Amino acid sequence: MLDDDTKRISPRGRLALRAASAASWASQKAGRGKGSMIGGLIALKIDKSIMAQLGRNRRTVVVTGTNGKSTTTRMTAAALATIDDVATQADGANMDAGIVAALTANQTAPLAALEVDELHVPHVCDAVNPNVVVLLNLSRDQLDRVGEINMIERRLREGLTRHPATIVIANCDDVLMTSAAYDAPHVVWVAAGSGWANDATSCPRTGEPIEFGPDGHWRSTGSDFARPTPDWWIDDEHLYGPDGLKLPMTLTLPGKANRGNAAQAVAAAVTMGADPAAAVAAASAVSEVAGRYSTVQVGAHSVRMLLAKNPAGWQEALSMIDPTVDGLVIAVNGQVPDGEDLSWLWDVRFEHFEGVQVVAAGERGTDLAVRLTYASVEHSLVPDPLAAIASCPPGRVEVLANYTAFRDLNTAMAKEARSA
Repeated sequence: MLDDDTKRISPRGRLALRAASAASWASQKAGRGKGSMIGGLIALKIDKSIMAQLGRNRRTVVVTGTNGKSTTTRMTAAALATIDDVATQADGANMDAGIVAALTANQTAPLAALEVDELHVPHVCDAVNPNVVVLLNLSRDQLDRVGEINMIERRLREGLTRHPATIVIANCDDVLMTSAAYDAPHVVWVAAGSGWANDATSCPRTGEPIEFGPDGHWRSTGSDFARPTPDWWIDDEHLYGPDGLKLPMTLTLPGKANRGNAAQAVAAAVTMGADPAAAVAAASAVSEVAGRYSTVQVGAHSVRMLLAKNPAGWQEALSMIDPTVDGLVIAVNGQVPDGEDLSWLWDVRFEHFEGVQVVAAGERGTDLAVRLTYASVEHSLVPDPLAAIASCPPGRVEVLANYTAFRDLNTAMAKEARSA
């Protein structure tokens, strides 16, 4: 528990938190959700320093990257919970208002595991002064919002220079995140894997080509910038760490990327003082993340939900699809949170669904259907994702959706379940 004598909120901050609580209550009464986001927004409007006040005297881990933030944060929080109480986001709200809401919801927790949007990392770190920053990966995302990834790498690198005491847990298989961490005084390197190298063909420091070896090693052809030797690494069965550490690691969540996420989560928790075996057990037990990977019964269909938001994430999620399922619904919207430009669909390999009944769905289902046609994937087009699930043969159905399609489908399934 935090000592109340040291955990002081200013009078203005207390006013901000009271107003936030009232707004959250009103939002819940109006049926507009939990109200945590509106509470965080109002608290920040009243007192811009409220994040720093809420983060004071906590030991904090900040987790960021293009893909895997929510999963790694959930695993990190689980591993840290083997030490003490942890404040964290349950819903993946990774910008300022969501962070404030998470810290407000558990003001007495001495530990925090915070998922932070890449663009927000520098000023969030300035506010909460984290003990550990976890750098997962960087790849092309929504160019209309996020911008060019080399710019993000430079911002992360510059932000870390303001926190020389912070320990950086960085994925040495990711060229851009390695560059962001390379100059930090305290780095723990994790070979977490990188299934997407399309956005790291040139050195972010010199512009020279990156040369990739068959063993996963890489180097810049124009400088001594190269893949560091990892302190932690994984294979299909074990997690390896410093001083000869070798622990069996069997995850509940699927996919190679999640093994890498777990490795970085465990490395962060151990850096914070967790027992390695306890941290592995806690991270391995995570079974769903804000509805992702969950299985829901919808009529005659057992539906597993997967979320993907950018080319690298889609490629990884597609590798998790069970080829024995009775149907696959791929739902794509093009709203602002998704990125309105869907040209990235042409960067994703959809060519390996022989024998699976595929249904294109979502507001931009027609765009997806065109891409599937060029990929020679037999499919049907049913724009409404719920109807698309119903069109599949009875049995197991995988749903892969981007952000708003995933959100809206979850809302529709919950509504249908209440009316059943």
